[in-house]
Amino acid sequence: MNLQQIKGAYDVIVSLGSACNPAMQLRRHNLRSFSGPLDWNVSLSLSDVNRLLKNKFDSFMELKNMHLLDETHFFLNDGVPVFPNDGSTQPIKSYFIKDNHYNIISIHDFPIIPNQDWTVTYPSYKEKLNRRINRFLEKITKSQSILFVRWAASYDQAVELQSILSGIVKGHFNILILYPVEGLQGVSDMNWGIERVCSVKVPNIPFDDTTWDYVLNGITLTKQ
Repeated sequence: MNLQQIKGAYDVIVSLGSACNPAMQLRRHNLRSFSGPLDWNVSLSLSDVNRLLKNKFDSFMELKNMHLLDETHFFLNDGVPVFPNDGSTQPIKSYFIKDNHYNIISIHDFPIIPNQDWTVTYPSYKEKLNRRINRFLEKITKSQSILFVRWAASYDQAVELQSILSGIVKGHFNILILYPVEGLQGVSDMNWGIERVCSVKVPNIPFDDTTWDYVLNGITLTKQ
């Protein structure tokens, strides 16, 4: 598929990573109707996401598989920074927590609380994550038309993703892959020739509004 062929209305449009940029841009274009389990994580390899989807999120972010990394970021509530109650103008910081089983990193879910271990908020996080997983699976199995959006993937990973989704999704679906290229100007079709997959070369600037405006132009949500 090319970019023109993927234009149209979808019942559901969801992000498959690799970081926060697809979810943020879908929301900016009013194309995001619910919070997905991968929206605010970092999944550097689509192969890991493929395995996660194939397993229907089994054992995802289980405490026994998680460990603390050295980096920190900001604590977000569905993409919105959370500020302390003391009137501070700096958002609460968050830990980077990696799921070693799937090689996926949570970067916005575990607030840094003085004198508290990062695991103190795990129960509430896991409850929220399970809600998002259940909603995600319900949406992609019951909706008539779905668009999956992924930043960064190889040809072979896209083939695998298409195959896995074909076994899960009951309705029609398409996959939009933005393939970042360093130093590139503009957007161009890659024409991988994979059924239901549109891949486009884009500048390697994940949060560039101009690129996303061009790619998402003509893509809409159906009125439900």
